[in-house]
Amino acid sequence: MFTVTSANVNGLRAAAKKGFVEWLAATPADAVCLQEVRAEEAQLPVELQAPEGWFTAHAPAAAKGRAGVSLYLRREPDAVRVGFGSDEFDASGRYIEADLPGVVVASLYLPSGEAETEKQDEKYRFMGEFLPYLKELRVRAAAEGREVVVCGDWNIAHREADLKNWKANRKSAGFLPEEREWLTRVLAEEDGGYVDVLRALHPDQAEGPYSWWSYRGRAFDNDTGWRIDYQMATPGLAAKAAKAYVERAATHAERWSDHAPVTAVYEL
Repeated sequence: MFTVTSANVNGLRAAAKKGFVEWLAATPADAVCLQEVRAEEAQLPVELQAPEGWFTAHAPAAAKGRAGVSLYLRREPDAVRVGFGSDEFDASGRYIEADLPGVVVASLYLPSGEAETEKQDEKYRFMGEFLPYLKELRVRAAAEGREVVVCGDWNIAHREADLKNWKANRKSAGFLPEEREWLTRVLAEEDGGYVDVLRALHPDQAEGPYSWWSYRGRAFDNDTGWRIDYQMATPGLAAKAAKAYVERAATHAERWSDHAPVTAVYEL
C-alpha cells in the first residue's frame, strides 16, 4: 500500500500552531504534499524542518511569505526537482517533484487568479506552460518505469458537483469556462492523459466532497465549499487506487487550514 496526502496548509507556521504537527505525527501517509507553505525551511519550527522518519524537500517562493510547496516522504527519493522548466514560474514556489521507486510524486500550487485582472492572466500563462510539461512528465516517467501523481491545490473546480454555489460563481476565478476546459484537457485521454483519482472512485457523487471552505460566515459548518484540491494520476496508478477521501475536520475549531487534506491509498 502506498498512501499519498495533499494539503494546502495556508501557512505552515500557522498550521503548526493549530494541530498540523500532531496530524503529521499521526498520519499513515507515505508521501505528504504541501502547498502554500509560505516560509523558507529555516523559518519553520524545528519539528517540521527534519521530523523523525521523514525526508523533506522544500521549494519556497522568491517572494517572501508567498506560495511555497513541500514534500514530506517516508524514504529518501532518487531525485528531487523544483519547477518545470519555466523562466517565469520556477522560482515562484509552485511546483516540486520527487522520484520514488515506481512513482513520481509532485506537489502543485496553481495560481488562484482573479477574474479580469493581471492575476488571471498570470494563471493562464501558468496553465499554458504546465499542461505541456504534464504530458512530458508522463512520457518521461513511463520510460523510466514510473507512474505519476501530481497532488495539490489546482485552484479550479472542474464540474458543477465540485462547488456548492456553482451558479453564483460562473464568472468567478476557479470556475471560469476557460479554466474548466483546461482541466478537461488535463484529464482527456488524448491530451493530458491524467485521471482525477477521487472523482474516478466516486463518479456519481452529486456534491463534493469539498476540500476548501471560506473562513467567512459559516461556510464550513454548512459545507458550502469547493473541491479544488486533487490527486491527478497517470492511468496505471489511478487504476490501483483502493480509496480516496477528504480528511474533513470534525468541527470548525479543529481545522488547521481553510483546506482539508485529500488522501488516496494505492495498492502498488
